[in-house]
Amino acid sequence: MIAKPRGSLLKLRLTMIGTWAIVTAVATLVLAIVFSLLGLGIALYWILMIVILFDIVQWLWGPRLINSAYKVKPLPRSEEPWLHRAVEKLARVSGIPKPKLMLADVNIPNAFAYGSPLTGNMVAVTRGLLDSLPKDEVEAVVGHELGHIKHKDIIVMMTISMIPAVLYYMGYTLYFSGFFGGGGEDQGGALLLLIGVSLIALSFVFNLFVFYMSRLREYYADAHSALTVEDGARKLQRALARILASSGRIPKKQLSTANSFRMFLISNPEHAVRWYGNIDELVERIKAEKPSLLEELFSTHPHPAKRFKYLDSFAITTVHQRMG
Repeated sequence: MIAKPRGSLLKLRLTMIGTWAIVTAVATLVLAIVFSLLGLGIALYWILMIVILFDIVQWLWGPRLINSAYKVKPLPRSEEPWLHRAVEKLARVSGIPKPKLMLADVNIPNAFAYGSPLTGNMVAVTRGLLDSLPKDEVEAVVGHELGHIKHKDIIVMMTISMIPAVLYYMGYTLYFSGFFGGGGEDQGGALLLLIGVSLIALSFVFNLFVFYMSRLREYYADAHSALTVEDGARKLQRALARILASSGRIPKKQLSTANSFRMFLISNPEHAVRWYGNIDELVERIKAEKPSLLEELFSTHPHPAKRFKYLDSFAITTVHQRMG
């Protein structure tokens, strides 16, 4: 049974819904104003449709690109039967069909959930993850990835990511139309330039909200693992710490390969640490770190210190429930 969500989890859900609603409403208002000012509905609607179509095609065919980039193949049940059993159990507890279990033949310890209507939902674990983590911690990582599937995070991120893309390409088009005198007169060209530059600037601002939404979904998936895996909060903390320590021993050139898909991964490859001691000591050391606000602002993942502290609330609740 999944434990009932506490107040903090409800607050997280409402924050995600509120962020999505505000971003969508503000972007709609901005586009309505632009259409009204310029009267270029047909041209701008073409840009809107092209960006949406591109995102849909990317969503449908993206899994094949990920499989190629990470050398992903189906993981036979005969090779890791325990992992198949773990995925089946967690999918059942989560109330979702079992996703396809995949293996990414790379040394970087990580995992990711992805998929589309053409491929179905998939959870991939890397060879580095299986080589670096104990089985119970791999199970906690899988619980996190199933949380992404349960919450339909791929669709959520696709829809909110369209907004800055639409604003950017509209702004880019208007900027060059104004620069080359597309307005028909000097004043009209200047207006196009101004609106174009403003839209490009707004697209970068909206990207910050996309990063923020990405960080929220990571917390939400962490919570799912904590609530579906036995002692999941502690196991996921240890798993994330072990991933960071293992990543710290991998050459930067190999880690850079994963950066283009880092939004899909359970941990940002750039957050790597040098550590060879006790893993619980590493967890406590990471908790004591003070994240840089500027660094996290542009990150797709919460700083590990914040994730570990968030997971602490689930671990404490579990202890109290058992004592009761």
